Amino acid sequence: MYSQKMGWLLLTPTLIILFIFGVVPFLYVLVTSFVHWNAFAADPTPRFAGVENYRRLVFDEQFLYSLWQTARFAFFVVASEMILGYLLARALTANLPLKGLFRTIHALPLMVAPIAVGATWRLLTVPGLGPLPYFLDEFFGIQYQIGSFANQAFFTTVIMDVWHWTPLVTLTMLAALSSLPKEPFEQAQIDGASRFQIFWYITLPYLRPAILATVFIRLMDALRTVDEIWMLTGGGPAATTRYIGLYIWRVVFPKTDYGYGAAVSLVTLFLTIVLCWLLYVGLVARRGQKGVT
Repeated sequence: MYSQKMGWLLLTPTLIILFIFGVVPFLYVLVTSFVHWNAFAADPTPRFAGVENYRRLVFDEQFLYSLWQTARFAFFVVASEMILGYLLARALTANLPLKGLFRTIHALPLMVAPIAVGATWRLLTVPGLGPLPYFLDEFFGIQYQIGSFANQAFFTTVIMDVWHWTPLVTLTMLAALSSLPKEPFEQAQIDGASRFQIFWYITLPYLRPAILATVFIRLMDALRTVDEIWMLTGGGPAATTRYIGLYIWRVVFPKTDYGYGAAVSLVTLFLTIVLCWLLYVGLVARRGQKGVT
């Protein structure tokens, strides 16, 4: 009994911090989502609106388009980073020359602030100044202008995110690969299993917890990215790269529509939780059921 009370006593400061910085802001946003509140309106006083903000976002084409573009962006970046991260981690498990140097250089992007990453890529892609437009036009004849071509802007944001966050996946996968037991792989090789069979039936199941955790982290980050995209494209051209984080920022700050911005934020949070739950059910719960049966 004494140890249990002491445990709760030691957890109390953490619980208080979580309540102040987690629960209280969430409740504030929840209450705000049910009011009309615009600081620059004729009457800036908050007025109760019921579910009007939620009804409004269902028919908001800009919100739906931003949501769709965000889903596309998250799919491309998470899939690319997981594949590249695993391949690089697998290469780093081998005895390669200068492996330590490569690992250090590869991890450097993680130390750069996202806003600095966006500014750097902006300089790389400015026509007449950046090296990317020059080399693409000089050697491949490609007119590269992310301010004019929507597909170029979209995939440039994808490449930028992959460059920035693939090292995180590499380090996670490298740690997971380094902790794998050797006995199952040796037994599979003795039994004549192919490389694909070893990967599919031994490596992948052992890596599933690390893969799931990494996918969750990168998915949540991709769904809320703002600063990198804002520095690189500003959400353009048109609304091609106006992902949901940028859309919420535009609603809350330039338009000061706090009630609607709170509703969009909560719906985005709900969709993120649902998506992560579906991934968990698909990758973990189903495997557990198969194991039971």
